[in-house]
Amino acid sequence: MKRWLPMPLLSLALLAAWLLLNQAATPGHVLLGGLLALALPVAAARMRPLRAVLRRPGTALRLSAHVAIDIVRANFFVARVVLASANPRSRFVRIALDLRDPHGLALLSCIITSTPGTVWVHLDDDRRVLLLHVLELGDEQALTDTIKLRYERPLMEIFE
Repeated sequence: MKRWLPMPLLSLALLAAWLLLNQAATPGHVLLGGLLALALPVAAARMRPLRAVLRRPGTALRLSAHVAIDIVRANFFVARVVLASANPRSRFVRIALDLRDPHGLALLSCIITSTPGTVWVHLDDDRRVLLLHVLELGDEQALTDTIKLRYERPLMEIFE
């Protein structure tokens, strides 16, 4: 069963997305969407040797709430900086990371980049130092503590 349907939730989501994008549930669209929903996860499973294992769902939910709150706050902060400041204090910041799991690092990059005012620029080859660009940097240590305590530590609990 796993061979033909390695990711059933992804297959269901692909079928739903196909039908929604086509705005039709005709037999032809259901058949073609169903074939794609079965074939794409099988093809993708071969390209993905490491599977993510979610160890602490409660921590993942708390992290999701923190990220959502931080994104809303950052939107207001960036709007204030852009509207009020002629010369924002944008800087590059290096942060030493303890997180090594590739799925955790990918999620950390998504969190940082989706938060307005910060961009994940580079991760060293040994995955130990992260380079960020920050639109308005007040306190570098506070930013480092936020990323390490609020994001990195929960991701380590979830993935490592």
